[in-house]
Amino acid sequence: MERRQPPQTEEGWYVLHDFRSIDWDAWRDAPERRRERAIEEGMEYLTSCEHVDDADEGESATFAVLGHKADLLVLHLRPTLADIDTLERRFEHTALAEFTERTDSYLSVTEVSGYMSQDYFEEGETADTGIANYIESRLKPELPDSDFLCFYPMDKRRGPDHNWYELPFDERADYLSNHGEIGKDYAGRVTQIIAGSIGFDDFEWGITLFGDDPTDVKELLYEMRFDPSSSRFAEFGQFFSARRMDPTDLDAYLAGEPVPQEDDAHGGHPHASSDTEGHHHGESGGHHGGSGGSHGDDEDVRSELKEQGVYAGQPHGEDVHAVVLYSEANADELSDEVDGLRQNFDHYDTHVKTAVYEARDEDSETAVVSLWDTERAANTAAGFLADLPDIVRQAGDDEDDSWGTMGMFYTVKPEHRSDFTGVFDDAADMLADMDGHRKTDLLVNREDENDMFIASRWDSREDAMEFFRSDAFSETVEFGRDVLADRPRHVFLA
Repeated sequence: MERRQPPQTEEGWYVLHDFRSIDWDAWRDAPERRRERAIEEGMEYLTSCEHVDDADEGESATFAVLGHKADLLVLHLRPTLADIDTLERRFEHTALAEFTERTDSYLSVTEVSGYMSQDYFEEGETADTGIANYIESRLKPELPDSDFLCFYPMDKRRGPDHNWYELPFDERADYLSNHGEIGKDYAGRVTQIIAGSIGFDDFEWGITLFGDDPTDVKELLYEMRFDPSSSRFAEFGQFFSARRMDPTDLDAYLAGEPVPQEDDAHGGHPHASSDTEGHHHGESGGHHGGSGGSHGDDEDVRSELKEQGVYAGQPHGEDVHAVVLYSEANADELSDEVDGLRQNFDHYDTHVKTAVYEARDEDSETAVVSLWDTERAANTAAGFLADLPDIVRQAGDDEDDSWGTMGMFYTVKPEHRSDFTGVFDDAADMLADMDGHRKTDLLVNREDENDMFIASRWDSREDAMEFFRSDAFSETVEFGRDVLADRPRHVFLA
């Protein structure tokens, strides 16, 4: 008898969907003082959860459930089951718990499997950094600020006619790959968290979908119903629909008032606020979230350049996060693919820019640059961008024996464009004779010929710094002050 080998999995955070109903009769009959205490303690508990005061990392969010199945959903993601257990019992000690009853719950753990990337499991620590970062974002997801949530559990069918677990691995992988292609069309509109629950709850997976427009979620699920992965092999539990609610709106919710309140100024998810504090969409430059380099080394470089009057960006704070991938595909074909992704990315508030840059050297690859307000958003985008045609590498993922620098977003005044490219050509000739220099390319945005960036490769950080300390570099900086519309930003990817 043949025994099929299950695909490998890796687990991340534990997930609890905690559904609560309100005893509205008891709430209406309760004295005002008791209700005020319940609101105060409930808000304190929910706010503390969303700020993750109880653990080193994790996520929590509160939702108002639509329909009869529940009234409130508190969604928790934490590193350990002990963390989840503590949160459950802490709630029972609040005055709000006296007015609620748990109508349902679902326990699971975020996971990725060999269906997503067999190379990740086979290569281990040597796996591509871009893929590793993308998988990390799936195992430790950031809850989006989307207004709408849809949750449902599901199984894969094990019937006499259609048995998922009897299929060969390659056939299952093909089904899931085609299924995933549907989801890519909704990138930027619908975000998902997939968590495994075999041995934890009544179904095999718990699926949580987020979107600002509920009809996007409906259309995605409707389209997926016709895909064989669902139509032949999926069994579903009950569906829950809910709207995101800030803990400070608990009193308005219990009073039957609109939620969120129109004068809310809290701006939503507390993690999102802290992650994006100080970011400016109009600013250029950034930090690649997947860089394997040392932040300490980056700071040394930035400090030294600052002494020369050159701004070199910051890894966090005012700068955006950059994902840069290189492709050998035809630039027109690549641009069409990127345009489709960009339209979906634009549905995210954290998306700043995604563009295709062509090198002036015909032998060099075309670059795709995507800028985001948060590192996690950039890492998630990298997973979609990695599926673009003929991607050969991601900036920051090069071999350990080289060190990369990238001067990004040189916005040139139109009347000085030829001056800028001429100076670059002179500098490139000089760089070719420098010890430790490997290659430097000037790349131009296909949609804006005045938007450029320079990508360089060096044997070591010190080799690059020798150039930055040179008179030639100082002269180039001075020249740039006259021909550039904005100050240049430099990102260092080790």
